[in-house]
Amino acid sequence: MELINPADHLDKVAELFDQGMAFDKVIGLKVEQYDPTGAKLTFVAKPELIGNPIHKILHGGVIATALDVAGAAVTFAAALARMPAMPEQQLNEKLARMSTIDLRVDYLRPGWGKQFTVTSHIIRTGTKVAVARMELHNEQDTHIAFGTGTYMVG
Repeated sequence: MELINPADHLDKVAELFDQGMAFDKVIGLKVEQYDPTGAKLTFVAKPELIGNPIHKILHGGVIATALDVAGAAVTFAAALARMPAMPEQQLNEKLARMSTIDLRVDYLRPGWGKQFTVTSHIIRTGTKVAVARMELHNEQDTHIAFGTGTYMVG
């Protein structure tokens, strides 16, 4: 049985975040940078993402989702980097169990903008749980929201 080094599969997981999740595609999230130390995702404002049509402000759920995906991306990458080589089926089973445990979002300013960037970095990673910090900015580098996410990674 061939063993696979999980750290060599970061591209596969980035593709999953970029192309494999239907709601992420609706939002238009694009993975720009992704590794065990940080992630950067971008998306463009469009009418379907607006929560306040009078003021043209992003829906809070879109903001929370973008933060969550960025947090998951970095924590999953950090978890993969720490895993030993294993059969591909076992790796796929581990990836399937990774999920969000808790997400806290602090909305700082209205979500005005045309282009948005979400960044994340690891606060702590363990064998079972990882914690990440995420930020959302617009094209003018206005800090719109930040979040803290706790993720099941083991």
